[in-house]
Amino acid sequence: MLILSSDQVNRLLADTERDVLEVVRAAYLAHSRSLTVVPHSSFLRFPESPADRIISLAAYLGDDDPIAGTKWIASYPGNITVGIPRASAAIILNSTRTGQPVAFLEASRISAWRTAASAALGASVLLAGGEASSVTLIGAGVINAEIFRFLRHTVPNLREVAIYDLDAGRACAFADRIASDHPDVAVRAATTFTEAVRGQPLLSFATTASSPYTDLGEARADAVVLHVSLRDLTPATIVSAVNIVDDTDHVCRAQTSLHLAEQATGGRDFITAEIGALFEDGAEVPSGGRKIFSPFGLGVLDIAVARFVADRAREHRVGVTVDAFLPAATT
Repeated sequence: MLILSSDQVNRLLADTERDVLEVVRAAYLAHSRSLTVVPHSSFLRFPESPADRIISLAAYLGDDDPIAGTKWIASYPGNITVGIPRASAAIILNSTRTGQPVAFLEASRISAWRTAASAALGASVLLAGGEASSVTLIGAGVINAEIFRFLRHTVPNLREVAIYDLDAGRACAFADRIASDHPDVAVRAATTFTEAVRGQPLLSFATTASSPYTDLGEARADAVVLHVSLRDLTPATIVSAVNIVDDTDHVCRAQTSLHLAEQATGGRDFITAEIGALFEDGAEVPSGGRKIFSPFGLGVLDIAVARFVADRAREHRVGVTVDAFLPAATT
């Protein structure tokens, strides 16, 4: 059993953004080709703290190097107030030949990077001509920071970024961090939601919202929206847009905005395509109007990136290998 700590995973992922983008893209293609098994996520919630949850995402990736695994990820928004990251995660990878666990990885960075890579790939598909010069990040947290990191690779002409968060101090601190990490970009913290989204060609929502709160009336009618947190937009806003998802069945559940749109309309005809199919056949997204990418976050992306990290760990002899982790073989 290979065991990798947070610091080790972070070192192995350093400067691999383009590799991770390709890993995520390949996983989407495998999913489109029915080479994956992705059961519905299981949500563990707590009656005394409804904002907190732990999610289990199991998956199988049946490409040239088959792997199975599970991500166990907790989201505790209150952690932020005491200086602890909101999300924490671990991934177990299993051999598809024996079923035995072969790797255990701290996975908060893996989870954030697969989410960010997914969003950045969505932006590259939905933007007309693949370009935009500015973006607004709604939600001043780790996910939007990583999304911006990956957008620099898929939307390379970004030169301006606006940040909005309900906590103005948090937005300002986030803006300072983005400015420090990306000194070639003009960064500002918007004081109102309207100011943040008005005129922007690209919007990224990564919040902890539990129910819809905006119809994007202040935004451009042709804006590209990365709806990563899935519960920000009203059902009517969803229905009126071109909608791209990662998996239709997964995203229309758990009271996401798309699930609410399905309940309101009685169907899923408002969903235009799944992103893997767009990679598969190179089909163009319909032009005109607002385009929304709503990725539920498939477990197969987690195990694909975790396998990439584990392979690099073995190549560079990083991590702890516990030889006696499993029961002794029987004769």
